[in-house]
Amino acid sequence: MTLNRRCLATVVAFALTGLSAGVMAQTKWDLPAAYPATNFHSVTLTEFANDVDKATGGKLKITVHPGASLFKAPEIKRAVQGGQAQAGEILLANFANEWPIYAADGMPFLADSYDEAMKLYKAQKPLLEKKLAADGMMLLYAVAWPPQGIYSKKLINSAADLKGIKWRAYSPATARIAELVGAQPVTVQAAEVSQAFATGVAESMMSSGSTGADTKLYEHVKYWYDTQAWLPKDAVIVNKKAFDALDKPTQDALLKAAADAEVRGWAASKKTNTESLEKLKAGGMQIVQPSAQLKADMKKVGETMLAEWLAKAGDEGKALVDAFRKP
Repeated sequence: MTLNRRCLATVVAFALTGLSAGVMAQTKWDLPAAYPATNFHSVTLTEFANDVDKATGGKLKITVHPGASLFKAPEIKRAVQGGQAQAGEILLANFANEWPIYAADGMPFLADSYDEAMKLYKAQKPLLEKKLAADGMMLLYAVAWPPQGIYSKKLINSAADLKGIKWRAYSPATARIAELVGAQPVTVQAAEVSQAFATGVAESMMSSGSTGADTKLYEHVKYWYDTQAWLPKDAVIVNKKAFDALDKPTQDALLKAAADAEVRGWAASKKTNTESLEKLKAGGMQIVQPSAQLKADMKKVGETMLAEWLAKAGDEGKALVDAFRKP
């Protein structure tokens, strides 16, 4: 083989290697989520995945799996941590038993408006990032749910009316509320809420107007009490090894898309809150302002839970609440 031919063969070999590397360069991620595809969180996730696809020129493809179709809500965090899924969306308060700070936004009446919820998020975020990093993960973004109210099949004038009622508990905080008011906690996945109320497995729960609108709860439940108890956050997390395996431009594009999704998600939450309550009313559900007694009773529950939480959360929890309450 002449020198020229050898050079040509080498160039062709390199070109083919480069071509196969280009084909191999597309990275595919799975992102499991717990809520229906129509929920505003799921819509925000899909837009986020599309933004990443466009910004990376198709190099990173994220497939969103809504409705607990890939992993159930309690399994998603472990799946991301273990690398079974590269990313996932979780309700932070669900994991309070692992680390009390996850439940900061699940404390009744600590942050009871969007502005207060954002202030709490800013105080909580550095702690979240540190904890997730220690567990081999990263925070991409977080979005608050609309304010939480009480769904009930019967009229409620005070906490005493919740005694013995079958109460859907989906996090340690909602389970503790059940204990404090004497309700009977039942575990029901987000995807099974409508069926649970239709069959009498659940009779009451604390959740946002968005949940009821998504699941057409107005078909089975008469009342929603606008207690504005708290605005829990969903966080989108990523496996750190999966993130580190991306090249720098792809990482940057992912982080930029996440920042945009966070802004869009909070705006969507506010819009959804207004629209959801209209849907509940249109479906025949009564939107009720809580009585002074119910407000006072639930505030007492909140104070008890905050004291308990601070005892568990220690110095970290105290520093977080102090930072949040700082003018």
